[in-house]
Amino acid sequence: MLIVPDRWLMKKTYTLFSSLILAFVMFTPARAAEVSGHVRVTGHSGSAGATMVVYAELVEGKTPVHPVHRKLAQKNKTFVPAFLAIPAGSTVDFPNEDPIFHNIFSLSRPEPFDLGLYRAGASKSRVFSQPAGYRVFCNIHPQMTAVILVVPTSWITEADSSGAYRLDLPPGHYRLTAWSERSQAATTEITLTSTGATADLSLDESGYVEAQHKNKYGQDYSKSAYDQMKH
Repeated sequence: MLIVPDRWLMKKTYTLFSSLILAFVMFTPARAAEVSGHVRVTGHSGSAGATMVVYAELVEGKTPVHPVHRKLAQKNKTFVPAFLAIPAGSTVDFPNEDPIFHNIFSLSRPEPFDLGLYRAGASKSRVFSQPAGYRVFCNIHPQMTAVILVVPTSWITEADSSGAYRLDLPPGHYRLTAWSERSQAATTEITLTSTGATADLSLDESGYVEAQHKNKYGQDYSKSAYDQMKH
């Protein structure tokens, strides 16, 4: 009968216990901390406030990007919702919930698209793989406009009407970006600890000029298309 020395058994047990502790530490995600602040707007255009988004990227290491599936419907000759902020690689459905035809398109780079003409009850989809702001229109109805913001991260939040925002992130070194379709993006870097952090950003709208957009051929919409908006 083989008798195992107690000292040997204790050493093996300690080694196994240490390995379990190490594995637990390595694979247990860091507890999230809060970064918050305000996005201030200067040079305001005077029209209703634009949607403001704040997103975070790791300065070092790989930023998590988890694609999602969202919907941008056509209803009552409008887009619902009029704004989407999504991680790169996400899919957006464009269902036609009107009793008429629509032709959804975008001339925005780097991935312009044209979904073609489709009838009531039909739906088309598109994967947005390249980060950018995409202005979306209908080639038939000039009043229809929406914005899809594609970003290289899943850490995204919208600021409220006062410009306040909040993000829950693991402690680390981050680059924060504030975005609005009426200004150049603004960035700042923060080091987030377990106690949280604050960061304010400023967007300048002084260079924004609102103009009528073109159709998918780069031409003006017909007068009849604008006349239909009055009815």
